Amino acid sequence: MTEKPRLFDDLAGIAGGALSALTGAREELNSLVQTRVDEILGRLQVVRREEFEVVREMAAIARTAQEDAEVRIKSLEERVRALENLVTAPTPHSASNPSNNDGF
Repeated sequence: MTEKPRLFDDLAGIAGGALSALTGAREELNSLVQTRVDEILGRLQVVRREEFEVVREMAAIARTAQEDAEVRIKSLEERVRALENLVTAPTPHSASNPSNNDGF
């Protein structure tokens, strides 16, 4: 009877060792696959999701800044037109006496 428990202990030890070896092999395989995938993606010049999100956010900020700048430019153009109209508009005094040269 002392042989049976020892046999089960030996089998349990072998099974545990095999499980440990399989776990190590799985981790090694995962590492190898990850390395190969990174190499392939690098050759294909594919960006990672995090990098894409950063660039997308930067583009959204730039788009908003451009829209704000366009609004400011339109406003400034309108102000310039209004000032040009004031400068080029004939004054009532000069319109009534076109030959007036500073009182001479």
